[in-house]
Amino acid sequence: MTAAALPVYRWRLAPDGLATRRQLRAAGLRPGGQDVVAELRRPRRGRPPLVAYLYRIDAAKPVRPMTPARRAALTRALAARRTCPQCRTDAGYVIPASLGMCVPCAFPEGRTAA
Repeated sequence: MTAAALPVYRWRLAPDGLATRRQLRAAGLRPGGQDVVAELRRPRRGRPPLVAYLYRIDAAKPVRPMTPARRAALTRALAARRTCPQCRTDAGYVIPASLGMCVPCAFPEGRTAA
Protein backbone atom coordinates (compact mmCIF):
# COMPACT_ATOMS: atom_id res chain seq x y z
CA MET A 1 0.00 0.00 0.00
CA THR A 2 1.42 3.41 -0.87
CA ALA A 3 1.23 6.50 1.31
CA ALA A 4 -1.14 8.18 -1.18
CA ALA A 5 -3.68 5.39 -0.74
CA LEU A 6 -3.96 5.91 3.02
CA PRO A 7 -6.75 8.05 4.45
CA VAL A 8 -5.43 11.19 6.11
CA TYR A 9 -7.07 12.68 9.20
CA ARG A 10 -6.38 16.02 10.82
CA TRP A 11 -5.04 16.23 14.37
CA ARG A 12 -7.59 15.02 16.98
CA LEU A 13 -10.12 14.04 14.29
CA ALA A 14 -9.28 10.36 13.82
CA PRO A 15 -12.26 8.00 14.07
CA ASP A 16 -12.76 5.68 17.03
CA GLY A 17 -11.09 2.31 16.70
CA LEU A 18 -7.76 3.69 15.45
CA ALA A 19 -4.70 4.46 17.58
CA THR A 20 -1.05 5.42 17.26
CA ARG A 21 1.76 3.15 18.49
CA ARG A 22 2.05 5.15 21.70
CA GLN A 23 -1.67 4.91 22.35
CA LEU A 24 -1.58 1.17 21.73
CA ARG A 25 1.37 0.78 24.11
CA ALA A 26 -0.41 2.78 26.81
CA ALA A 27 -3.30 0.32 26.50
CA GLY A 28 -0.93 -2.67 26.77
CA LEU A 29 -1.16 -3.48 23.05
CA ARG A 30 1.15 -3.60 20.02
CA PRO A 31 0.41 -3.41 16.27
CA GLY A 32 1.25 -7.11 15.91
CA GLY A 33 2.36 -7.05 12.27
CA GLN A 34 -0.67 -5.26 10.87
CA ASP A 35 -0.26 -2.62 8.18
CA VAL A 36 -0.80 1.08 8.77
CA VAL A 37 -4.45 1.91 8.00
CA ALA A 38 -4.37 5.73 8.12
CA GLU A 39 -2.25 8.82 8.77
CA LEU A 40 -2.79 11.55 11.31
CA ARG A 41 -1.37 14.96 10.36
CA ARG A 42 -0.77 17.96 12.58
CA PRO A 43 -0.12 21.13 10.57
CA ARG A 44 2.70 23.47 11.60
CA ARG A 45 3.40 26.97 10.34
CA GLY A 46 6.33 27.18 7.97
CA ARG A 47 7.34 23.56 8.50
CA PRO A 48 6.15 20.20 7.21
CA PRO A 49 3.29 18.66 9.21
CA LEU A 50 3.86 16.13 11.97
CA VAL A 51 2.71 12.69 10.84
CA ALA A 52 1.59 9.77 13.00
CA TYR A 53 0.52 6.40 11.66
CA LEU A 54 -2.72 4.81 12.87
CA TYR A 55 -3.44 1.15 13.50
CA ARG A 56 -6.67 -0.74 14.16
CA ILE A 57 -7.22 -1.38 17.85
CA ASP A 58 -9.30 -4.51 17.25
CA ALA A 59 -6.42 -6.10 15.27
CA ALA A 60 -3.77 -5.21 17.86
CA LYS A 61 -2.19 -7.91 19.99
CA PRO A 62 -1.18 -7.80 23.66
CA VAL A 63 2.36 -6.74 24.53
CA ARG A 64 4.68 -9.70 25.03
CA PRO A 65 5.59 -10.17 28.70
CA MET A 66 9.12 -9.42 29.90
CA THR A 67 10.90 -12.72 30.51
CA PRO A 68 13.99 -13.10 32.71
CA ALA A 69 16.15 -13.68 29.62
CA ARG A 70 14.82 -10.53 27.89
CA ARG A 71 15.35 -8.50 31.08
CA ALA A 72 18.95 -9.75 31.34
CA ALA A 73 19.61 -8.92 27.67
CA LEU A 74 18.17 -5.43 28.15
CA THR A 75 20.33 -4.88 31.24
CA ARG A 76 23.46 -5.92 29.31
CA ALA A 77 22.58 -3.68 26.36
CA LEU A 78 22.03 -0.65 28.59
CA ALA A 79 25.30 -1.33 30.44
CA ALA A 80 27.14 -1.50 27.12
CA ARG A 81 25.82 1.96 26.21
CA ARG A 82 27.32 3.33 29.45
CA THR A 83 30.72 1.60 29.16
CA CYS A 84 33.50 3.71 27.65
CA PRO A 85 35.40 1.79 24.93
CA GLN A 86 38.57 3.77 25.72
CA CYS A 87 38.95 3.30 29.51
CA ARG A 88 36.45 0.41 29.95
CA THR A 89 34.69 2.02 32.93
CA ASP A 90 30.98 2.59 33.53
CA ALA A 91 30.54 6.31 32.90
CA GLY A 92 27.20 6.44 34.75
CA TYR A 93 25.52 7.95 31.68
CA VAL A 94 24.97 6.93 28.07
CA ILE A 95 28.16 7.60 26.08
CA PRO A 96 27.46 10.33 23.48
CA ALA A 97 27.66 8.95 19.94
CA SER A 98 29.25 12.22 18.83
CA LEU A 99 32.24 11.58 21.13
CA GLY A 100 32.39 7.78 21.01
CA MET A 101 33.91 7.75 24.51
CA CYS A 102 33.28 9.22 27.95
CA VAL A 103 33.82 12.95 28.48
CA PRO A 104 37.06 12.58 30.53
CA CYS A 105 38.61 10.42 27.78
CA ALA A 106 37.43 12.78 25.04
CA PHE A 107 38.79 15.87 26.82
CA PRO A 108 41.82 14.73 28.87
CA GLU A 109 43.04 18.30 29.45
CA GLY A 110 40.09 18.77 31.86
CA ARG A 111 41.52 16.04 34.17
CA THR A 112 44.70 17.92 35.08
CA ALA A 113 42.76 21.08 36.02
CA ALA A 114 40.87 19.30 38.79
